[in-house]
Amino acid sequence: MDAAIASIKQLASTATPDGRRQIIATLHDAASSLEDSNDTIHRLGYLHLQTAAVKIGFDLSLFEYLSEAGEPLTLEQIAQKTGADKRFLGRYMSYLASVGTVEQVTKDQYAANNVTENLTEKVAVAGISHCFETIGPQYQELPAFLRKTAYRNPEDELHTVSQDAWKTPLHHFAWLGTQPEKLRYFNDYMAFRREAELSWLSVYPVAEETRGWSPDKPVYVNIGGGIGHQCAQFKEKYPNVPGQVILQDLPHSIEKALPTPGVQNMVHNFFEPQPIKGAKFYFFRGVMHNHPDHKIRQILLNTKAAMAPESVLLLDEWVLPESGVNAYAASMDLTMMVAFAAMERSEAHWREILADVGLNIVKIYRYNPVSYESVMDVRLA
Repeated sequence: MDAAIASIKQLASTATPDGRRQIIATLHDAASSLEDSNDTIHRLGYLHLQTAAVKIGFDLSLFEYLSEAGEPLTLEQIAQKTGADKRFLGRYMSYLASVGTVEQVTKDQYAANNVTENLTEKVAVAGISHCFETIGPQYQELPAFLRKTAYRNPEDELHTVSQDAWKTPLHHFAWLGTQPEKLRYFNDYMAFRREAELSWLSVYPVAEETRGWSPDKPVYVNIGGGIGHQCAQFKEKYPNVPGQVILQDLPHSIEKALPTPGVQNMVHNFFEPQPIKGAKFYFFRGVMHNHPDHKIRQILLNTKAAMAPESVLLLDEWVLPESGVNAYAASMDLTMMVAFAAMERSEAHWREILADVGLNIVKIYRYNPVSYESVMDVRLA
């Protein structure tokens, strides 16, 4: 067994990110194939508890404490640092160790492991807290919602699981805007998960496409761009590209927009006509997957009406394979369904929607194969 584990670790040490994910998926499949019914019950039935236990760890700053210590800590030390009851900690830490979140060294000693270190990252705190606080209660409501709707595919963004879970008539984003703490987790997760090195800017030929562009014309309009992280990255990577860089979003985002030099901040609702005409790039990142098909067509038509022959619509979205979708992407697809009656889409689905409104995909640039993140170069048909 030790030799087999050592061989797997050696293989993983030289694997690409995609290859590493394939190793993880293969090992998960192998473990599942060995389960009896009790193993399956225990694995699936108590998943809620894992998320709750990690959230408690965030609240106690436990993972940071263990990671910074650099050596095993006793329950007494952990109790003094966190203020938690020692008897509770004995039970709680034992559970965390049993699911691989920390390492149990002796009966009353615990240390950080790889997962502990991962849980100290801001993206992990924000992402898991968002899942626990906002997404989890919607998952809990999903079976009842589907029974009520006779298992029809949701298509109305105002009649989704979100409205049932939170007892609200509001669109999910409108409701989220009334929940400051939940909104903060969501915004932080969206900001932290978007690593600059995993970006459309690493694969798309911006310099080539903008050669000879007039400085008097808008070059990059980031529509639904939040507080402006994408605009900031664009200006940082291409400070000398001529033309205006414009951030557009709703008032609550524009009020908090980053003060990036050279970026014009503009209030705009993408369900209304696009006021910036003839820009080189109209860029959407992760916007379309929040909406059902009929709403996407409306957004696209508003943008298309502003495009000039030389304009490019850049859609930064997941482009799923037709089969064999990984667990993360498949989970995200159902999460979009639960909150927005929306979805992640395959290339064939994207081509169909775009063709319906007179647009055509010229090329797809994939920049993150692990999550199928790609930027689609879309032009007037």
